[in-house]
Amino acid sequence: MKIIDILNQKKVTLSFEVFPPKTEEALLSVEKATEIIAALRPDFMSVTYGAGGGTSKHTTRIAADLEKKYGTNVLAHLTCVSSTKETVRKMIDTYKEHGIRNIMALRGDIPAEGRSVFDYNYASELIYDIKSHDGDFCIGGACYPEGHVESASQAEDIRHLKEKVDAGCDFLTTQMFFDNSTMYSFLYRIREIGIEVPVVAGIMPITTKAQVKRTVALSGATIPHRFRAMVDRFGDDPQKMKQAGIVYAAEQIVDLIANDVSHIHVYTMNKPEIAAGIQSSLSALWG
Repeated sequence: MKIIDILNQKKVTLSFEVFPPKTEEALLSVEKATEIIAALRPDFMSVTYGAGGGTSKHTTRIAADLEKKYGTNVLAHLTCVSSTKETVRKMIDTYKEHGIRNIMALRGDIPAEGRSVFDYNYASELIYDIKSHDGDFCIGGACYPEGHVESASQAEDIRHLKEKVDAGCDFLTTQMFFDNSTMYSFLYRIREIGIEVPVVAGIMPITTKAQVKRTVALSGATIPHRFRAMVDRFGDDPQKMKQAGIVYAAEQIVDLIANDVSHIHVYTMNKPEIAAGIQSSLSALWG
C-alpha cells in the first residue's frame, strides 16, 4: 500500500525506522530485531540506505522481507550522494521487482573526504528523476523543523523544501526534534508558502547518555531544559535513562497528537524494546 494513502486514510499513524547492517555478520541479528518490530504491526516501516548504496543489498533484502513475509507496508530509502543516475535507476527497478512502491528520497550525508561531482546535488533532483522514471512510486522527503545545518537560514531551507514538493514529493518526514514548539512553528511557516503535503513527525527516543553527545550534536536540534534535566538526573543509570527516554518521547508524541500532528515516525535504532515501549504508551491513541 502507498504511504500517502495510509496518511490520508488514518487520523493517527505510528511507524518505525530500522537500518541495515554494514556487514554480513550483523545481518542475522538486525533481521531478528526487525522481525520483532514488525510484529508490533506499525502502519509502515522505513529501511535506511547507506550513502552511495553502501548497504543497498541489505536494504532491499530487509524491505522485501517486511513486505512479503510479514505483510508490513515498507518505505525503502534511496540516497543520491555518491550515486550515478544509472545506479539509482537500477535500484528503482530492483525495488519495483520486489513489490516496493514507496521510496524515501534523500540527498544523504556528504562523505568525510568532501563533496565530489555527483549526478545529483539535491534531493529534489532525485525525486524528479524517480517520478520521471516511474511515476507510480510514492515518494517521501526529509524536512528540518529547525532548518538544515548547511542552510544559511530557515527561510532558505523552506524554499528548497518547496522545490522537493514541486518535484513530486508526496509527503515529508522531519528530522528528530525535542521541543514541540519548533515543530508547530515550522508547520505554520511551510503551510504559509503553500506546502500542503502531509508531514510525519520524526521522534528519536534518547535512551543513553552517549546518544546525547553523538546523535543530538549531529542533528543540531535545540535541547530544552526539561530534556537536559532528564539526562542530568538519569544519564548515569542505563536502565533509568532508557525508561526516562521512552517516557519523554511518548509525552512528546501525546502533545503532538493533541495538537493535530497525528503521523508519528519513531527512529528505533533497531531496538525492539524502544518500539514496544512507545507503542504501549500510545495504545489508546493509535489505531
